[in-house]
Amino acid sequence: MQLRNSTSRYGWVSMFLHWGVALTVFGMFALGLWMVGLGYYDPWRKAGPDLHKSIGLVLFFFMLLRVVWRFVSPPPPPTPNQGRATRLAATLGHLFIYLDLFLVMIAGYLISTADGVGISVFGLFEVPALVSGLPNQADTAGTVHLYLAWVLVIFAVLHGMAALKHHFIDRDATLVRMLGRTVRR
Repeated sequence: MQLRNSTSRYGWVSMFLHWGVALTVFGMFALGLWMVGLGYYDPWRKAGPDLHKSIGLVLFFFMLLRVVWRFVSPPPPPTPNQGRATRLAATLGHLFIYLDLFLVMIAGYLISTADGVGISVFGLFEVPALVSGLPNQADTAGTVHLYLAWVLVIFAVLHGMAALKHHFIDRDATLVRMLGRTVRR
């Protein structure tokens, strides 16, 4: 399997980053919803958020890598049957997902650092609190984090539905290229 993207399909790195980020986002969303329902004496009350923060910071690193990789190895061009509106919608949709994901992570960082304490990443190292002490920082960032996470998940589902539409209705190679296959027609 090829490492870099080609004109006909995505390479291993792009597929790993795409599917890894997608699975992580949905896992983090589920973890976040579960965490807010934990009781005061629940043993996961501290471990859940610590895990959520650590994974979130690792995800931030992988998203930075993903952005750089798009410049190093550009994605395949749109399939020939895609009109201008479809190509524009795809570009804007991807930009929106990237922007929303970064904003969710930044809001999470602001929640976690509101009291001026850095964030431990799996106990291996600490990310310092660069911004803290803003008025109502944790509450405001928490509200933003929650709503943007919902928007992200809803938009990711729509993104997946669009890929299925391309595959089953348009019968183009949009989805199979992200699965590492080249379609010859």
